[in-house]
Amino acid sequence: MSRHGMPALSRLLVAAAASLAVVASAFAPAASGAPARAAADRPEYVALGDSYSAGVFVRPWEEGDGCGRSARNYPHQVARQLGFHLTDATCGAAEVVDGVLGPQPAAKIYGPPSVPPPGGWSDLPPQVEALSPGTDYVTVGIGGNSLGFGSIVSTCLELGITKPLQTKPCTDHYTGGAGASWLEERFAQLDADFDRMMTVIHRRAPQARIAVVGYPAIVPDGTGCSFLHWNQLGSVKKGDMPWLDGLEKRLNGLLHRHAEEHAALYVDTYGPSVNHGVCKSGDAKWMYGVRDNLTGDGDQTDTPSELCKTIPGSGEACTFVHPNARGLDNQAHQVTRALMTSMG
Repeated sequence: MSRHGMPALSRLLVAAAASLAVVASAFAPAASGAPARAAADRPEYVALGDSYSAGVFVRPWEEGDGCGRSARNYPHQVARQLGFHLTDATCGAAEVVDGVLGPQPAAKIYGPPSVPPPGGWSDLPPQVEALSPGTDYVTVGIGGNSLGFGSIVSTCLELGITKPLQTKPCTDHYTGGAGASWLEERFAQLDADFDRMMTVIHRRAPQARIAVVGYPAIVPDGTGCSFLHWNQLGSVKKGDMPWLDGLEKRLNGLLHRHAEEHAALYVDTYGPSVNHGVCKSGDAKWMYGVRDNLTGDGDQTDTPSELCKTIPGSGEACTFVHPNARGLDNQAHQVTRALMTSMG
């Protein structure tokens, strides 16, 4: 999911109180799986999806195209564990249409690296072009950006600052009036686009076993979250957290339904991560906050963008609510288990 869509937010956050940040531990890489075999002998596995599948901001990540794919993301871990030959087409900020079915425009590529090279990034081809009749396994984790989850969270952050006397300003905004109408239109469009995407995946890879990967828990329980703590949800009001959790459950429900309708697996990463949301701390926290310390292997850093510089907090990067290294390990465990079960 995208971490952008905050045009008015930067001015407001400059005035917000600077907050505490916790240091997230770096984690050891998952154990490698089956011994390597010649590529010709290994099942062909193609991974499609957005930043939650790419594993953005978990070291080490690729820097060549702005997609931020982590070597620790679940596609890489699954391929190692099961001995698959991986084509990782995932990309941060990808959408169902602008990314999977169609090209991903350079204007919708945000990194890391968050500061693009001179001349910017280049448009990327549709992820579905990585599929072929010889593809054996496909995972797809997509939908949050098409729904507008990044802009929704940004609105919640902004309203938490501009509506100080309201206990749940974001909930009120999206459950009545224009906000509610906008959200219903986004869900309806995502419903249609996801259905079309699944049909295209089946057509391009007719023999493949397809797994739809759901989103992990972000804020299932507000316990432990504090207002203006940017390694958590910053200026999102605690009263809005149940609604945000319900929104994510609704999104996962849509993905689950389409998986069933298209005879695909559905991989639940939400349930196993319920006790490990953004409000937790230490090893129990599997989700980055708005601004947080990087996790993973090595010492790779991300130069902050101009927008990131306006966000308070002492975290290394504007990670904007994505799985950290432990979160990626959970995703990998759930996807690997689901695929192994389907293999009989």
